Amino acid sequence: GYAEKMKPFVTDTARLLHDGLAAGKNILFEAAQGSLLDVDHGTYPYVTSSSSLPGGIPTGSGVPARHVTRIIGVVKAYTTRVGRGPFPTELSDATGELIRKVGREYGTVTGRPRRVGWFDAMAVRYTAALAGVDEITVMLLDVRSGLPDLKLCTRYRLDGATTDHFPSDSFQ
Repeated sequence: GYAEKMKPFVTDTARLLHDGLAAGKNILFEAAQGSLLDVDHGTYPYVTSSSSLPGGIPTGSGVPARHVTRIIGVVKAYTTRVGRGPFPTELSDATGELIRKVGREYGTVTGRPRRVGWFDAMAVRYTAALAGVDEITVMLLDVRSGLPDLKLCTRYRLDGATTDHFPSDSFQ
């Protein structure tokens, strides 16, 4: 029965998108994964199986790259991570729990609590460069409004040295 219900929504998506472009329509693509989960540029081995950066639009949709004319980076006012992997600003305390609760940072399917931490400007700068963003918008500023401290990460300390570049070895 599900197949019949879904049938009206199944189509040749590449053709649909190309027809829209030919008709002069604007098309909006939304990434559903964080850039650091990108299979090629993410924090391997803690990545997904696809390209979650704008470079994945042509291969994932069939729309040629030349039609991608504006890239907006969307970041949270704090950092989250699902599952394992490096997380330099992670908060495992009452502040982290408050951010998680107020921001409703739980898996939509599993309900599993997401890991939360302070805003990581190093990661944002790195992923913005990879994505080639034209602009960045910061979401969920209200979640941080009740916190007594406003902290953010601008550098990492690795092997006793401070760096202002995102590490290529993913903190391993």
